[in-house]
Parts: sequence; structure tokens; C-alpha cells
Amino acid sequence: MKTLFLAWQDPTTRAWLPVGRLTFDGKMYTFAYTQGAKEAQDKYDFNLVYSFPNLNKVYTSTELFPLFYNRMMQSSRPDYKDYIQWLNIPKNEDDPIAILSRSGGRKVTDHYEVFPCPEPDENGLYYIHFFAHGLRHLPPSATERINQLQNQEILYLANEFQNPYDNRALLLCTEDHHIVGYCPRYIVDDVFKLNNHKKPIKVRVERVNPVSAPLQLRLLCNITADWDDDFRPFSSQEYQPILADIPAEYATT
Repeated sequence: MKTLFLAWQDPTTRAWLPVGRLTFDGKMYTFAYTQGAKEAQDKYDFNLVYSFPNLNKVYTSTELFPLFYNRMMQSSRPDYKDYIQWLNIPKNEDDPIAILSRSGGRKVTDHYEVFPCPEPDENGLYYIHFFAHGLRHLPPSATERINQLQNQEILYLANEFQNPYDNRALLLCTEDHHIVGYCPRYIVDDVFKLNNHKKPIKVRVERVNPVSAPLQLRLLCNITADWDDDFRPFSSQEYQPILADIPAEYATT
């Protein structure tokens, strides 16, 4: 079972909330709203997705739902090969879930983003890819430093606790103290849970894309950490499905 979460950002406060979950079992796509959608309605001006008008319904389809399909570059595009290289997806593994997991599916026309639910890798480690966020808010010197980064170079996380929008924001910094982006908000809670002095997490540069790539796809990173026996990713209430009787195979464990 592959799982993606759909996150929505309030355009006024810039707060992010997970509002839905997409799963794929190899044959069927399933979408359900999460408790975060209720919170987004209560606290912010969140409207349900047009193609998913019922908060208390599980939607299924053998085809990828248009909301997600329209967030991928189509293979007929002449620059599709470059796009897959920017995402650093291995040849012949460019299935829709892989593309959405890596790209984030962001569009300038709305306030949604998608991200994967991590699973332990073959070594039992927490492992997840992400593109650095917030590059448009950084000075030109940050872009210059990004262009100098090397594959597998270590990056360091710093808590920007005075950030007026999010006091848990995590900066991505180089060893020589240059800020090169932000860690995506959706993995911050898990990062705080996983990181400790005995078993620190590791953030590495995976790929620096050319200037022809969109800014949100410039710096691809990955995080690895020890996966403790009692750790469950995205286990807070906002990630849980609204329906109490949702089939067990679609529930977070």
C-alpha cells in the first residue's frame, strides 16, 4: 500500500494542514479526508475539493483522480525527460505515485501540496526525499551557495523559533553557515521526534538542478534516521481519517 497525503495552506496565515489521504494498492486509488480538513474548516477558510464534495465519504477509482493527475507533467511533453531527471527518479520507475511523492505536486494556481508517508528502507531506516522550501524568500547569495553544493553534502537543521509564521520552522544550513532553504513543514514534527543526541538524523544533498528547473525543484535533499520500534510517521490526530469505519487497510497504523 502506497500512501500520499494532501496538504492545504491557508493563504492568509500560511499555516499548513493535512486535509486528505490518497492510497494505492496496485489496482485501486482511494481518497478520504482527514481530521485536518475539519480543523482547516474550523480555523481557516478551507473549502472542500470540488471533485470530493463529501467530507464523510471514501472515494475510490481505478484511475488516478484528476486532482492528482493534473499535478504531474505528462510524458508527452518534450521536457518530460528533464523533469524526471530533476526529480532523480530511476529509469522506468516514473509511476504516478513516485512522481507525486518526489515533486510535491505544487501548482501556482492553488494552495495544495502532496507528500508521501515514509516507510522503513531495506536497512530499517527512516528515509524520505524532499525539495527545499522557501527559496523565493532567500537572498540571491543563497542561490549562489546552492549552485556550489555537492551531491551527498551534509546539511544542518536549525530551529527558527522566532519565525512569526511558525516557531518550529527548520532552516537548512551548510557547514559554512549559509541558509539554503527550509525543511518542509509536513516532516518537521517527525524530525523532532526522530532526532536525539545519541541517534541524530542526517540531511544530505541529493541533487542540485540547473537554473532551467523551477525554483521549487532546485534543491533535492533526503533525510535518514533510525526508525525506532515505537515510531509511527504522521501519527497525530490531523492525519487520521474522519470516518471511524474506514477500511482497516487504509488506516494509519
